[in-house]
Amino acid sequence: MKKYLLALSLLLAAAHAPAQVMPLREQAAVINQLLAERFDKLLPDMMAQTGIDMWIVVSREYNEDPVLKTMLPAEWLNARRRTVLLFYRDPSSGRVERLAVARYNVGDSIAAAWDMKKFPDQWAALADLVRQRKPHKIALDTSRHFGHADGIDHTDYNELLQALPAEYRTRVVSAEPLAVRWLETRTDSEMRIYPQMIEATHRIIAEGFSERVITPGATTSEDVVWWFRQKIRDLGYDTWFHPSVEIQREGKDQPDGGVILPGDLLHVDIGITYLRLNTDVQQHAYVLKPGETAAPAALALAFARANRLQDILTAQFRQGRTGNQVLAAALAQGRAEGLNPVIYTHPIGYHGHAAGPTIGMWDMQGGVPGSGDEALRHRTAYSIELSAATEIAGYAQPVRMMLEEDAYFDQAGVRYIGGRQQELLLVPRRPSPVAQ
Repeated sequence: MKKYLLALSLLLAAAHAPAQVMPLREQAAVINQLLAERFDKLLPDMMAQTGIDMWIVVSREYNEDPVLKTMLPAEWLNARRRTVLLFYRDPSSGRVERLAVARYNVGDSIAAAWDMKKFPDQWAALADLVRQRKPHKIALDTSRHFGHADGIDHTDYNELLQALPAEYRTRVVSAEPLAVRWLETRTDSEMRIYPQMIEATHRIIAEGFSERVITPGATTSEDVVWWFRQKIRDLGYDTWFHPSVEIQREGKDQPDGGVILPGDLLHVDIGITYLRLNTDVQQHAYVLKPGETAAPAALALAFARANRLQDILTAQFRQGRTGNQVLAAALAQGRAEGLNPVIYTHPIGYHGHAAGPTIGMWDMQGGVPGSGDEALRHRTAYSIELSAATEIAGYAQPVRMMLEEDAYFDQAGVRYIGGRQQELLLVPRRPSPVAQ
């Protein structure tokens, strides 16, 4: 009980300390509490919804199933030897038994269930557990459309099937519907942490796109890229992809070299990782020319058009609609309003490009087979990622405003977790009213 209260207090501290990254020991306590809540509050209903009464997740050390990585305690950085987890939902009670065919417990949530004296062979021990419980469906992590749910390797799959009693081999099914739900669903506790992460991401962008980092005529886009990467690490976060900074410049198809100049439109794409969750954000900044105090009106209008496309897209979210249906409806309206839309929105959570319905890819605007056919469900998070292109005099190519902000979808609709950018950042910052 004391351990639970400690973890709960740390979780609340994490949600109310936006500028502070917790020490690793405290992060581990929060991660383990979040995981325990997911096992207790999410997994039983998910297994009932998908009709799967047994889920077996298998990985060998350094070749971990993406699902298994989300189920290990914080102290386990990898699987150990061969790690076998078994989840069995009792149809009469609805309780989910959590077992590990391992020499020791997997954290506090999964109990070891391998009698090595009786079953020296690990697969034989697993087969005995299956035989005792008589499941109707045995779900393994195989999936054509979701790499996150396709984590069992060829060797383990074959050896597991060989070990099963013959009558149970025909009961093996894909765990895809269960694995996707496990990965995409966010708990209330996780959603108390996410605003801190979004705020941190926004703060990093605001500093990187400022005179503190950029000296027009001297600083290059690559300088800023590595500043972002280093800043993320220095603050105690990690990142799940290398940041990027792009320049759009008046009169040029592509800017010559990476030196940032007055009049440039800058774009950044970064994300941070913290407490096993991820952010993914894209924003824009304008580098003021001498004498300017604001971005040109044409660029401000182009930015507003991208905000409008965000509104069009999020208005299409309905539980039960597929990603492809949302994409088609949003594109149709965006095109009707002349926004030149491109939509490439994706779920976010345990992974940056996470499991769940894909809503377009930049090169697949007619729909995404497989992952785009997945239906939207409540209590899920998305990176609302898209672009709107605008013809502006003096630019050789249409100016693309590429925006990405993380949002949460539930019964109340879609809300941006930490707000969204609604005007261009300025380099240097314009004087505040107080300073004037």
